[in-house]
Order: sequence, then C-alpha cells, then structure tokens
Amino acid sequence: MRPQKLFARIAACSILFLSATVLASADTIVLKNGRKIVALSVTEEGDKIHYETSAGTLTLPKSIVDHIIKGVGGMPGSFAQAASDLAITPPALESIGIASAGNEIEQGAVHDGSIDRTFIAKLEGDARSGGKAAGDSAALAHHVAAQYEMAHGDMEHALSDERTALNFAPEQPVLLMNVAYLHLRRSEFKQSLEYLERARRVAPDNPDVSKLAGWAYYGLNKIDQAVAEWKRALALRADPEVQAALDKAAKDKQEEESYKENESAHFNLRYSGASEPALAREVLRTLEAHYGAIESELSFSTPDSIGVILYTQQAFSDITNAPNWVGALNDGRIRVPVQGLTSMTPELSRVLRHELTHSFVQQKTHGQAPTWLQEGLAQWMEGKRSGDNAAALVKIYDAKQGASLGQLEGSWMHFPGNTAGYAYAWALANVEAIVQTTGMGDIERVLEQIGAGQPTETALRNVLHSDYNDLMQSTAEYLRKNYVR
Repeated sequence: MRPQKLFARIAACSILFLSATVLASADTIVLKNGRKIVALSVTEEGDKIHYETSAGTLTLPKSIVDHIIKGVGGMPGSFAQAASDLAITPPALESIGIASAGNEIEQGAVHDGSIDRTFIAKLEGDARSGGKAAGDSAALAHHVAAQYEMAHGDMEHALSDERTALNFAPEQPVLLMNVAYLHLRRSEFKQSLEYLERARRVAPDNPDVSKLAGWAYYGLNKIDQAVAEWKRALALRADPEVQAALDKAAKDKQEEESYKENESAHFNLRYSGASEPALAREVLRTLEAHYGAIESELSFSTPDSIGVILYTQQAFSDITNAPNWVGALNDGRIRVPVQGLTSMTPELSRVLRHELTHSFVQQKTHGQAPTWLQEGLAQWMEGKRSGDNAAALVKIYDAKQGASLGQLEGSWMHFPGNTAGYAYAWALANVEAIVQTTGMGDIERVLEQIGAGQPTETALRNVLHSDYNDLMQSTAEYLRKNYVR
C-alpha cells in the first residue's frame, strides 16, 4: 500500500499522535505459561475457548488459559493479510469423525500450555502395530498439535504436524484440506491446489474443497476459476464466507471483463482499455527491472506470477474501497490507478517498486510480516528516506506520544490520513535505521525468521539482539545523529 503525496513532511503541530485508543479494540488470551494471544474476539463454550484471528476461528482448551482480557491490544495481521483476507476458516475438526476417543486425545495432545510429544509418540507407536482406528487416533493427535501451533502463529510446525497426521490417515479429506489451508495461509497457492485435488477425488461433493480451491485460484490471479469454485461451493451449501469471497471476486471480474492482457516472465498484467498499450508495455519492463533488483536485495524469488491491474482512478476507488489517502494497493495483486498517463514517469516507477516489494515480503514471510515492516521496507526500496520527518519523529518519541511498533503490526486501513502519515514515517525510520546500521542482510534474516513462524519481536531479538523498545530507541538515536541539528 502506498500513500498519496500528502505525507511528504510531518509537522509536529499537525500530526495526530497515535496511541492505543485509536487502534481497533481486541481481546487478549493469557495462557498459564505466560504467553499471550491477541484476537479479534474471544468466546467461551464449555471447556473450549474460541477466538477469531486473521486465520479464521481457532480453539484452545480452557485448561491451558489463565485469564482473558477484553478490549485491549491492536488488530493482528499484516496489511497484506488484512487487505486480501477473504475470511475463510479451516475445515471443522469434527469432520475427522473420531467420536469416542476424540476428547481424550485432544486433552492428551495439548495441555498445560504445551504440546505433549510423549503422548503423541505413544499413539504413533500404537498406530504402527494397530489398525485404522489407531492410525486415526495418531492423526487426530497431530492435527490437534497443528491447530495449537497455528493458533500461536507457528505455521511452519503446524504444517509439519498436519502433514504427519496425513501420513497416518492419507484418505482423510479434512486433513488434506487442512494441509491445503495452511499452504493458503502461507500464500503457497499451487501447493494448496495439489492437496485439494486429492481431497476432491476422495470427497467430490464436499463444499469446503471448492471453498478453499476458490481461494487458491484467487491467489493465483485466476479470477474465472475462483468464481466457478465459489459458485460450486454455494450450490452445495449456503455459506456467508463464500458469498463474501464470491462478491469480491465477481466485482473484480465484472470490472475487468473488457480489460486487455499482457504478460512477462514474472507478471500477468491487465489494464483498462482507457490505458495506453505502450504504457502497459513500459509498466512490464519497469516491473521486470525492479524484480531483479528486489530479488537480489532479499535473496528470494517469487514462485508464481504476480498479478498487476492498471485502473482508471474511479475504478480503483470502486474496486478497492480504500481510504482516499491510498494511492496504490497490493492485496495479492498490484493495483495502480494510471488515468491520464501515456508513458512511464519517475513517480509511477517508484509506486510500482513499492508495491512489488509488498509481493516479495508477503511471499517470503508467508503473509506473516507486520505492517510496519512491510511499509517501512517498501518505502526504503522505492527510495524514500527520513530526512524531512526526522525532527518531528524524534520530538514525538521523546514525548512518549507516538505508537509502539507493536501497535503498528496490524492493518492501517482504519487510520485517518494524518495518523497514517505518522505510521508510514515511523515505519520507514525503523527500517532505515536497521539497513544503514547493520545492513540489508539483517532485514533479510528477520524476514526469513518471520517466514519460519517466529513472532516479529523474537526474530528481531535473534538477528539484531533487540526487542521493540530497543529498536525504537536506536531508531530515535539514528535520526538525531544523521538528521537533527
């Protein structure tokens, strides 16, 4: 996401200082082991705690929860997640169909705030010498472990446990779909489709298969196939999640019916007939040049083609429903308004580089990078620096009136313009301080750790030996030393 030019300078007299009160309210689950989970909302039902996250509705046993704090914290998830999230939840646990021993296995696999690997290993041993029922029990135990890991943001180990569950019950549709779901959460759409095709052979009329397949095709920029899958899912079962996803995709499809297409090695471009074909070719050439530079900086290549849409200004506003301070958007596809342009300009080139950086970070971190890191790095890559805003940022930091990086992890789409201006400037300053002090290699390593399932602050500690407070302090010192006189 790239803001309009409104925020070239932040004046201390006009900025709206960002505090927890302007962030959307959320609930915090405090576990008995001291760990905290920030959720959109939390409900209690019997011996279970259900909570909403950007990964859908997740569940914990009440036995591992110490207490719940209502209405605190910021919204979880990166901007890219918030913009592209189709609010599709994973298939239900009950679908595995183990009734009599199900609760016992759930409680044995995860208790007292951790996964009991000894209990799971015993079930694995029973499965090797037992029949189908023993295999199903081992599969369920690994599935429960995977759900616990997913609830804590550890997608890497969640995927490993879910795949192991599938080894014990290879024809179980819900396990196939849950592996597919985890690949979707990691923005690995082709891998997801492989498991969904297997699930469809076993359960051809399961609406969840089409539901998830639509999401995979949407992520691959194949809107027609996504629409077809979601229509099939709705024909099999009414589902408000699918309806919302279909409405979003159908809106794109209707707008783009008359659009022309072009493609290059790494991009699939669609553009309004009102745009110049020559401009479309220049956009592709510019994107390919930026791709090579970012690929080298981040030591990463995107596995799939990246979708790019060139809009008129009105169509961009109608499709994205973005705040009026948003000048371009990346919600899995790079969306840029180009009305009135007939050739590449330096400004358009910077916009493209900014939005392309989001695609790299989204895929390198499997959608787990916080918004401040996404937006800070995207601004750095497009060539922005902190000079004009440094004095105001230092003044805000010294007065303890600005937001913490923790408060800037979630979506910024609800921010008013001046607040967004502060968020962008502070995000850039922190990334700039890291790059200029220790090098881009440390940013790359932080992204790798986030992609492997580490929380952002843990990744910073592992790479920079700094937590959020340390980084903010060193950023303020960097700004003073290099810009403030």
